[in-house]
Amino acid sequence: MSDVVLQSIVKRYDGTTAVDNVSLTIAEGELVALLGPSGCGKTTTLRMIGGFIPVTEGRILVGGRDLTQLPPNKRNMGFGFQNYALFPHMSVGENVAFGLQMRKLPKADIAAKVKIALDRVKLGHLADRLPKQLSGGQQQRVALARALVIEPDVLLLDEPLSNLDAQLRNEMKLEIRNIQQQLGITTIFVTHDQDEALSIADRVVLMRAGRIEQAGAPDDLFERPGSHFVAEFMGVTNLLAGEAAGSGRFRLKSGEVLSVPMEARSGRMALALRPERLVLDGTDEALLANTLTAEVAFVTYRGLVIDYRLVTPSGLTLIARRPSPAVGGPAPLAAGRPVRISWQPDAGVLVPV
Repeated sequence: MSDVVLQSIVKRYDGTTAVDNVSLTIAEGELVALLGPSGCGKTTTLRMIGGFIPVTEGRILVGGRDLTQLPPNKRNMGFGFQNYALFPHMSVGENVAFGLQMRKLPKADIAAKVKIALDRVKLGHLADRLPKQLSGGQQQRVALARALVIEPDVLLLDEPLSNLDAQLRNEMKLEIRNIQQQLGITTIFVTHDQDEALSIADRVVLMRAGRIEQAGAPDDLFERPGSHFVAEFMGVTNLLAGEAAGSGRFRLKSGEVLSVPMEARSGRMALALRPERLVLDGTDEALLANTLTAEVAFVTYRGLVIDYRLVTPSGLTLIARRPSPAVGGPAPLAAGRPVRISWQPDAGVLVPV
């Protein structure tokens, strides 16, 4: 187990910069999620760490050792591919044993390590099966066991759950997190799914156009986005354009003046408001400070929650979210009904446009 340090790494392809001056330190035993849309550079970064793609500029240090010029087989890293990359003609046990055989370990040691790895992912009873005889979730477990059996310093996972259905994804991300914590292994997990990143990572690194847009604990990115892009990517559906006027005031384009957290910044900004922070027809609007009138334009039932699309007289559109009756929430509001929308000043975050 080791820390990973990226020092101003760059990757260019024929004049196109895929990764642009990325510096990042990943602590020993930490699970970091590289998050972002397609083409942001997250997988290229992961593959440079693993040695599958050469670095154009910069250095990669693991445990203080410079690995920048070393091939993958010299880096002692476990790699989980998106498509599992299992050998179809080999049994489950043989697939897991492959890396150990390449290291020329004694047969008895290989057998013992394979058993431990398969038991860890609850597949010891399927060691003799072929990959085609397994479900998608079982194949993913085999790939994880193969990556871990070599006792790597770092575990690299490239969108390992993308081929699984929703239920299996939830099961596997918890299993990966549980195993990672048990072993204390430094792990870098690439995903485009913000829910996966938030639920599995110690720290989330959101990338955009080859650069790090924002890095921090999951709650930092979720509750305190540092830019319009971060707010939008992390699921903020209310991004209200306007101007910060100082002294905790924010003027919307539609003219309404709202109370916001005291900010030194001024000028054109956007107010990011999560749907869950909006109160509908509350009884303590005076305490909440910000109140708008609106009409329910559309109602979306989502099982545990109900989303309401609301339109104010000035044409401003907001989304509010409430618990559904299925979990003890209030009775649904009907489309066309007038409502009051209220929220605390500190419920919103000002972000640059």
